[in-house]
Amino acid sequence: MNPKVFISYSWTSPAHQTWVLQLATELRQSGVDVVLDKWDLKEGHDAHAFMEQMVTDPTVERVIMICDRTYTEKADGRSGGVGAEAQIITPELYGKQKQDKFVAIITERDDQGNPYVPTFFKSRVYIDMGDEKAYSEGFEQLLRWIFGKPLHVKPELGVTPDFLAGEAGRPNLPTEAKFRRARDLLRNGQSHAVAAAAEYFSTLAESLEIFRIKGADFTPDTFDDAVVKSIDEFLPYRTQCVALFTLLATHAPEDEAVEAVHRFLERLIPYMERPQGVTSWHDWNFDNFRFIVHELFLYAVAILIKNSKFLALARFLETEYYVRTGPGAGKMQAFSVFIGELSSLTRRGQRLRLNRSSVHADMLEERCRDRSVEFRELMQADFVIFLRAALTGERWYPVTSALMGFTAGPFEIFARAKSKRYFGRIAPIFGTPDIGEFRNAIRSLAADPQRLPRAGYFALPVAEAAGIDQVGRVA
Repeated sequence: MNPKVFISYSWTSPAHQTWVLQLATELRQSGVDVVLDKWDLKEGHDAHAFMEQMVTDPTVERVIMICDRTYTEKADGRSGGVGAEAQIITPELYGKQKQDKFVAIITERDDQGNPYVPTFFKSRVYIDMGDEKAYSEGFEQLLRWIFGKPLHVKPELGVTPDFLAGEAGRPNLPTEAKFRRARDLLRNGQSHAVAAAAEYFSTLAESLEIFRIKGADFTPDTFDDAVVKSIDEFLPYRTQCVALFTLLATHAPEDEAVEAVHRFLERLIPYMERPQGVTSWHDWNFDNFRFIVHELFLYAVAILIKNSKFLALARFLETEYYVRTGPGAGKMQAFSVFIGELSSLTRRGQRLRLNRSSVHADMLEERCRDRSVEFRELMQADFVIFLRAALTGERWYPVTSALMGFTAGPFEIFARAKSKRYFGRIAPIFGTPDIGEFRNAIRSLAADPQRLPRAGYFALPVAEAAGIDQVGRVA
């Protein structure tokens, strides 16, 4: 239903009346049911009763006051028709709870540049339409006010941030200020933004020790509870990392972005193994760190794919990591350093009789709350890493493959690779620029059950997920 408005104004001059008539006409052409004395006050009608009805009539949703010098003087002096309207409007303004029925349109200012506005309306917001430039902007503002469609809409109230709303005792790392600084510098394209991101990553890596599970945190029968609790407590920091990964991928030079994330992950590797000086441990004592680091690696890859940073991803996957502690100490290792069985989560599935193929995969899906990365994009990243490993002689177990059987069709990156040109862009990831060689390698992989990840009776449908029948079919 079209909104109904009444225009209150003074017959200051023929030119002013023409201006008001033109405004009313444009409003009607814009879907506003305008009530104007020139159109609706007929001979023999009581002018005062007409004005009172327009101001108080509930069907008249808005009242527009066209304020020039004459209108203001008559309203303040309570003279003429304008004065009568002012006497009606004033109690409406101050006596009713809903006060957005009235608006003042400014068409004239005094010698000091102050707008002519009736005294009863001086403290209220008005719309300036006093010259040609202001008219255009003011007309849009007026329409938005009439239709209740403001330009600036108040956002929905969100939830309290995890790092504030968490349970008592949640680890609180000294990263918030450095995260905000890095985020803002990256958004604004500052030259030292990557250095600020690296500083945040360094602080987070140094502080991660606070998440180490202590003996007092669990009993032997419920160690998996302590692992899950620690992983959950890290979620706010995972969210910060994902935000910076995304900004680095979209706002920073590719080489610098890749190096910053690579160095960060490299600093996390020692947490995945026994610390120096510890002589008694169980292999699952570090499962929380293994989950956290593996998850961060998956997100880094997913974000590079999502933003079509394929050359950067190829460099990221081919760059090895220096391992400082553990079985491979002192050596360079490929990204396979981030895989590892989380026996505590396997035991959790058994203890709680969850009847799930992979508690690890379920947790990754449950935690995939960032709008910037959907879970299917995380699965795609896992699958891409698996193919890269299979085609280059590395190792990788795609944890999320336990849930890939519930997805349909090829992943997006391979669906787009139907184009030969697009395949040429992603080929460096897999180290095989020849389409025929790529197809044959995938078919060979799909035909070898020993090389395929399985979840129960389900084997990963490699050929279907890679869309191998369509890759490179279009010029």
